[in-house]
Amino acid sequence: MPKIKTILVTGEKGQLGQSLKTLVSEYPQYDFTFTGRDQLDLACTESIDDYFTKNSFDLIINCAAYTAVDKAEEQQALANTINHLAVKHLAEISKKNNALLVHISTDYVFDGTSYKPYVENDVTNPQSIYGKTKLKGEQAIQAIGCDAVIIRTSWVYSEYGNNFVKTMLRLGHDREQLNVIFDQIGSPTYAADLATSILAVADSFNNEAEGQLGLYHYSNEGVCSWYDFAKAIFELSNTQCIVSAIETKDYPTPAKRPHYSLLNKAKIKQHFKINIPYWKDSLQLCLNKLQ
Repeated sequence: MPKIKTILVTGEKGQLGQSLKTLVSEYPQYDFTFTGRDQLDLACTESIDDYFTKNSFDLIINCAAYTAVDKAEEQQALANTINHLAVKHLAEISKKNNALLVHISTDYVFDGTSYKPYVENDVTNPQSIYGKTKLKGEQAIQAIGCDAVIIRTSWVYSEYGNNFVKTMLRLGHDREQLNVIFDQIGSPTYAADLATSILAVADSFNNEAEGQLGLYHYSNEGVCSWYDFAKAIFELSNTQCIVSAIETKDYPTPAKRPHYSLLNKAKIKQHFKINIPYWKDSLQLCLNKLQ
């Protein structure tokens, strides 16, 4: 694999894309390009072909995805186009151009029936269209055999875009009481932490340590339910809102979500010497920025 000098980040307006943008100044050795749907529309094959006919990169970090989990149940074709077919296309381009592909996937590839944190080679069994299309994207990359690092993550939030933290802050100011699910267990991921780790992983391929291709899991350390997460958001932001715990069955949604999707991060920590912050510490950092 050639040395990495040029880096493309797709999905520049998303949480992860914007978080990566804040880190560019720390990596002056790289030439970064950020694209959104206007320049590179992953729902359109012609747009992808046209873009890569005119531009080439040593590394593609694919942060773009169809992430509207419930809406995906209706918009199955679109979710499949962006999460699977476009990813396949990017993998083919990466292989042809001898580029490295870093692709972001999800804990929703698992069915959530485990009782211990999922490791990378655990059996996948997605229960939603979102999870199924994301898994197909992973499998396409592996089948094509380009140089790739796939990072599964969970419960992403940040200062940017729409996410659980910002929704809770908004609702917490508008309402005196909220019901939040307590029987879905996992770990939140602060997009800034994930972005930092992605660039550390990418950077390792230029170092003597030599990066390692393959599948990895990343989320913040610790474990909580959505109820615990909401309670922490209100406590750390001094928001006066009572949170009541409810079961998943009391809050039906179009897409089925895993009851337990905690990710085991031992592999990424070991291979890339990454230090992963505790979820509550990162939540406090995000809330400080939002306030």
